[in-house]
Parts: sequence; C-alpha cells; structure tokens
Amino acid sequence: MLRLKGYRVLALGFRTTVGEIDIIARKGDCLIAVEVKYRPDLERGLQAITARQQNRISNALQVYVSRNPSYQSFNLRFDAVVVTSKFRWPYHLKSAW
Repeated sequence: MLRLKGYRVLALGFRTTVGEIDIIARKGDCLIAVEVKYRPDLERGLQAITARQQNRISNALQVYVSRNPSYQSFNLRFDAVVVTSKFRWPYHLKSAW
C-alpha cells in the first residue's frame, strides 16, 4: 500500500536493542517509521500504540539514522497503519504521534 502511495520502503522489521520498527520508508526528504497494527477497528489500533512503544520506535529510528548518515538531514515522521480486515484497505495515518 505504501509503495502505491509513492513511498520507497527501505527496511522491514528493523530491530535494535532499543526498539523495533515495522517499516522504514522514505518519501521526498522525509524518513518515516511506520507502526503496523492489526485490530478490529481504527480506534483500538491507535490505542495499541502506547507511549512506551512510541519512545522505543523513536529511539530505533535514531539508530537507523546513525547507521545511515545519508538520512541525517531528513525530516523524521512517525506514521501508523491499522489493518482492520483483509478485505479492507488499511488506514494510513500520517504523523500519528
């Protein structure tokens, strides 16, 4: 879905000791950490992304940037994708936090 929207997926399941990012993508001069949740509805999907998890994802993105210095000048963004059904298009929320 992100590729269809013009995003370039750089990494899937990026893991570090400080946290994990489901998808790291790029669009223009923006580097985006995407958290993916599968829940029955959008509200529950967003509630499942806790402040602690947001912090871990943020720290993991900083690790990614430190390992890939070409992205140091990029704007950082944190998105959420909530999948509610295999028959519905996923919800993509830009700047979810």
